Amino acid sequence: MRLYINIDHVATVRQARRTDEPDPVRAAVLAELGGADGITIHLREDRRHIDDRDARLLAATVRTGINFELAAAARMVDIAVELAPMQATLVPEKREEVTTEGGLDLASPSVRDAVGTSLRRLEAAGIRTSLFIDPDRDAVGRSAKLGANAVELHTGEYANASSDAEKAAELARLAAAAARGHALGLAVHAGHGLTYENVTPVAALPHVEELNIGHSVVSRAVLVGLERAAREMKSIVLAAPGQVAEPGRWIPPIGY
Repeated sequence: MRLYINIDHVATVRQARRTDEPDPVRAAVLAELGGADGITIHLREDRRHIDDRDARLLAATVRTGINFELAAAARMVDIAVELAPMQATLVPEKREEVTTEGGLDLASPSVRDAVGTSLRRLEAAGIRTSLFIDPDRDAVGRSAKLGANAVELHTGEYANASSDAEKAAELARLAAAAARGHALGLAVHAGHGLTYENVTPVAALPHVEELNIGHSVVSRAVLVGLERAAREMKSIVLAAPGQVAEPGRWIPPIGY
């Protein structure tokens, strides 16, 4: 199980004052020191947090690897090809949303065309590709047909479930989608809304090999520092397969 730390919201804090701190590049270093297996950044078309300078500096300094999230738009793919990250994850974007609200709508012909074109360009540049999708059988199948290397399953519905029964149902959806992806030869990742309290059941799912977590880690880092926050999350993720946890139950690591 790999843990990628999304540092977008370090930049969100910086942008609140239009200043030069906190620095996402320094945050990436601390996350790596805390055991992160990679760094995730989302260069949005509106540049609301991570900007072009951040992306270029991170591409030059991150030692583990960058998962570069971007819209399936030609000008964004141009930047990805220039930076050559280890992985590019295509995600949907809406300017009015606070954060990504769901997976790519691969049932839409126009979305499939844009995604397919972007995937071919990224593949030609030697960049590993992933698609951010809802945990849906058809979306997984379409991802495989489009030629993606991986899918990242949107865990927002699981994270937002209000009862144990709803969490169990969403966890079952995630498990089925992960099994489908694995059977089709896709690497399976997961992320969105995962926290220290709810990550264990997702991290314990068969076939899920990578988690992308940002807001919860950055929030904890405000109190304890990013290196410690990353280390604590990594400890929970690694321990998950050996634990039997009910949905929503959290077993804290030693020293928390």
